Amino acid sequence: MQRGVVVIGAGGHAKVCIELLRSMGTPIGYCVAESGSKDCLGVPVLEGDAELQSLRRAGYRLAFPAVGSNAVRLRLSTAAIDLGFELVNAVSSAAVVSPTAKIGAGIAVMAGAVINADTVIGDMAIINTGATVDHDCHIGVAAHIAPQCGLAGNVKVGDRSFLGIGCQIIPGVVIGADVTVGAGSVVIADIPSGQRVAGVPAKPLKHS
Repeated sequence: MQRGVVVIGAGGHAKVCIELLRSMGTPIGYCVAESGSKDCLGVPVLEGDAELQSLRRAGYRLAFPAVGSNAVRLRLSTAAIDLGFELVNAVSSAAVVSPTAKIGAGIAVMAGAVINADTVIGDMAIINTGATVDHDCHIGVAAHIAPQCGLAGNVKVGDRSFLGIGCQIIPGVVIGADVTVGAGSVVIADIPSGQRVAGVPAKPLKHS
């Protein structure tokens, strides 16, 4: 008998992902979280990362990483894969995903999102509510494109980078790994890895 998906996380992001999985007809077994309540939208929550190993031994083999933090989502996903879990996707029926887009594993695509032709979405990435990712873009592993972002064609976003709510990115821009772009920013030039930028146009933030 096929056991339900193990949802990794039990916070606000997990709630949205649980509803996405349910809308897809995907059964859910448990949530696993480091701490918090014993229940998430009716799904029982097991506390502690060690529970992943226990569930795998019990025959659970599918998992979904539902943690907002890019670094934590990547760490927990890697741990689950190492235990033998297979990551599933949570894709809203209200999203538009091109048939030529290449979608990895453990990805969340929220309602109203658009992913256009020949775009590549890396494993564990989040394309959040109402975000648009145009043709020939490349979104890195465990990156997060926040709600209402607009990426024009041929944009590259590096691994683990975060684009805050409402960002706008012009065509052909390359954003490195581990970059944070502040909410409402307009990016008109490449951003090297590791930078934090914000503004219109986006500029590096000064360290205090």
